[in-house]
Amino acid sequence: MATDLKALVRSIPDYPKPGIIFRDITSLIEDSAGFRESCQRLADAHRDKGITKVAGIEARGFIFGAGVAIELGVGFVPVRKAGKLPGETIGQNYALEYGVDTIEIHANAVGPADNVLLVDDLIATGGTAIAAVSLLRRTGATVDHTAFVIDLPDIGGAEKLRALGVSVEALLGFEGH
Repeated sequence: MATDLKALVRSIPDYPKPGIIFRDITSLIEDSAGFRESCQRLADAHRDKGITKVAGIEARGFIFGAGVAIELGVGFVPVRKAGKLPGETIGQNYALEYGVDTIEIHANAVGPADNVLLVDDLIATGGTAIAAVSLLRRTGATVDHTAFVIDLPDIGGAEKLRALGVSVEALLGFEGH
């Protein structure tokens, strides 16, 4: 019997600011059956896609991405904020509401022979995910698939990814912001 994953996600109103409903996945990952099923379902949707690496976006994307990588039997690539990885890195800038941020991967983490699945806990505006797709593609890797536990469709990030030719798999959708 399938676990009701949506019931395991805690909704916190007015966090981090008034008018926002924060979708907290910590209650989901604290539930062993829910966490396991989330990783399995995300992996199952991509088993026949020839995925060679899973990339996860810092920080909650590490949690689910690592689980999906284990399920698929492939390596895991951390997509981190600038300055967090040792050794040679390549980076990608992306716009924030008030400024610019940068994400990085190790320069040799993926390459033209790789078919990468990008994983994160939630897709909202899509800014970080779009930057990660761009960064991974700059290495020559194929990045045509993304997976998220939660989609906030009213915000539109998933549609922006689809416009770039990237498929979007999300286990749950929550209306509103």
